[in-house]
Amino acid sequence: MKSLEEIQQQLQAGIFEFTRHALKRSIERNISEQEIKQTSLKIEMIEDYPDDKYSPSCLLLGFTQNDRVLHLQVSRAESDTIKIITLYEPDPAEWIDFRRRKSNV
Repeated sequence: MKSLEEIQQQLQAGIFEFTRHALKRSIERNISEQEIKQTSLKIEMIEDYPDDKYSPSCLLLGFTQNDRVLHLQVSRAESDTIKIITLYEPDPAEWIDFRRRKSNV
């Protein structure tokens, strides 16, 4: 399984690809590839899904240069690229400091 450091390096280098779902969401939500690269500078793993349906994955919290908050779910499977499964701006009503899910949601 890829470490956070490996994920961070590949995101920063632009060595990532989108699932069909993630590509659609990035267009709908106006999230650019440049912003994805920027998140790698301030990124942390907030949830880990080692038994995810298709491959181990995790949810990342990152910030762009303009402090746009993004969540990226990425595959942790060993490969030459990072596969982005989905991405979005987290709803503050559903998250505590964008890191922990609120239990009443």
